[in-house]
Amino acid sequence: MPHPAHATPVWALKLAVVTALVGIAGGIAGVSVWLALQLIQFVAFGYPFGGHLEAADAPSGLNRFLALAAAGVLTGVAWWAIRRWGRPTVAVTAAVAGKRMPSLVTLGNAGIQILAVGLGASIGKEVAPREIGAWLAQVVTRRAGLTARETKILVACGAAAGLAAVYDVPLGGALFAVEVLLGELTLATALPAFATSAIAAVVARLVIPDEVLYHVPAMHMSPSLLVWAAVVGPVLGFAGVGFVKLTNRLQGLAPKGWRLLVVLPVVFAMVGLIAVPFPEVLGNGRALGVFAMNTTTDGDTVIGMAPIVFLLLLGVIRTITTAATIGSGAVGGTLTPSIAIGSAFGGFLGGAWLLLWPADGPSLASFAFIGAAAFLATTMRAPFTALVLVVEFTEQGTDILIPALLAITGSVAVGFVLARRRSAQMA
Repeated sequence: MPHPAHATPVWALKLAVVTALVGIAGGIAGVSVWLALQLIQFVAFGYPFGGHLEAADAPSGLNRFLALAAAGVLTGVAWWAIRRWGRPTVAVTAAVAGKRMPSLVTLGNAGIQILAVGLGASIGKEVAPREIGAWLAQVVTRRAGLTARETKILVACGAAAGLAAVYDVPLGGALFAVEVLLGELTLATALPAFATSAIAAVVARLVIPDEVLYHVPAMHMSPSLLVWAAVVGPVLGFAGVGFVKLTNRLQGLAPKGWRLLVVLPVVFAMVGLIAVPFPEVLGNGRALGVFAMNTTTDGDTVIGMAPIVFLLLLGVIRTITTAATIGSGAVGGTLTPSIAIGSAFGGFLGGAWLLLWPADGPSLASFAFIGAAAFLATTMRAPFTALVLVVEFTEQGTDILIPALLAITGSVAVGFVLARRRSAQMA
């Protein structure tokens, strides 16, 4: 923001108007993505408009396979064409740094992502609203006469506002702007981040139903859960770092040119085959997250192990399908897939722990919640944003925060130490 000496009423009014417009633009980005997904899923699966149904909820295994196979062909051709004849896409981080996002390519790339996720691709949908929000923020700020710093802040806020709108996570969106995109928590970044995310969420609620994303049982703290959280945090940290390294490695090996037309459809079809018996691997990952947070165990060791081992299996399969989808050349997010994988691993580790130290109630919800938060905090390298996002997704209270903070501390610490180690080895 400019020097206080320049903070005239006219400047303040102009900045307030531009900030409000960026928030509205973020809301439009979120609504457009939601409407497009609803339309795609209506055509592919016959879902009614409204709610959070996705490809994983389709009762027919054949329908799930055919939808994903079709997605592989359609998006493979579309991404090949846009990369063959279009200008290079500009990531949100580069846009925040000042690089202009090409209009048609940005919208086209976001549209293809929405098509892929709507038909069941094993990736998150959050990249598309962030890209559209950042692009619209650039359009709004381009002729406003703002400083480079003001523009940078508002472009980051626009991207985060798109995230806040599509998922109805205003606080998580604001924290994403300041912690992830800007890396700076000051009044100059926090105030526009809060304002734009709040405005975007209000705009989105005019169209998108206000419904909790993850329906889960109430969660309560216990001595067993506290000790488990402190112990399991570093384990989830190692898992999160491994997931990031795997996806980054495969993304670097993604096929280019005509190879994309072969590899991407084949990978999508293979994921579709896996989804016949395991529908939880499809889409954003909401289905797996809800399943993990609603899984129950039994006091009998043999009976109790069955759902626990199944959660581990689903977590491993979801890791493979998401990494393979990204490695095939598809573009998408890992935010909600990280929640899905983390909740599955957390549920598995928590279920195994309960066999040793039983706690009140047979539900694995608390363990899955903490696993999701700790795993996401590591993959995003943003502990505040990760915790708030999982809280907003599930609408859980303060009872679960203490063990969640313990687990996140351990997981992020492991990620930090491993990153420092790699930096020292490369120096």
